[in-house]
Amino acid sequence: MEDKWPRIKSRQRTKISPWVELIAREVEFSPEQPAEIYHSVGQLDYLAIVALTPDGRLPIVRQYRPALEAFTWELPAGLAELGEDPAEGCRRELLEETGYPTRAIHPLGTAAACTGRLSNRIHSYFLETGERIDDFKPEPGLTVELATPSQLVSMIKSGEFIQQMHMGALLLAELRSFIALR
Repeated sequence: MEDKWPRIKSRQRTKISPWVELIAREVEFSPEQPAEIYHSVGQLDYLAIVALTPDGRLPIVRQYRPALEAFTWELPAGLAELGEDPAEGCRRELLEETGYPTRAIHPLGTAAACTGRLSNRIHSYFLETGERIDDFKPEPGLTVELATPSQLVSMIKSGEFIQQMHMGALLLAELRSFIALR
């Protein structure tokens, strides 16, 4: 049987924190070329949630992101817990971050977060919510607002909403006719 190229000759993982590991892969592209080392960041899979409330608005959250040293507006999101079904993770994250329970959930797709440097996937879902729970209090430092699709489009155009993966989830929701971004 003929060898397949490229092939991984070795893989080394270095845990950086509970959420991140550095992965070094020694990759051989052909028998004539020397192997090269490629690095990536390993994380749990991402969850991105496009949710629609009964009155037709989308919950969005504002929080401080140390990587950017700035506050950002984003969709509800999070990391899938180890072994957790991504759909159930979305239900959990939506309730924790916004106080909205899920009435129905629809998969939008799974994609690569960043093919050049990240080894995880992003699972995007469209959730239909119920009414917000009465006693909901957001996590410290988290602001929850509701935006109409047109308000969200304005936020994207103005640079207020900059999370690229969440823009992808919004596009998937529109392509599957769950929302109209106008």
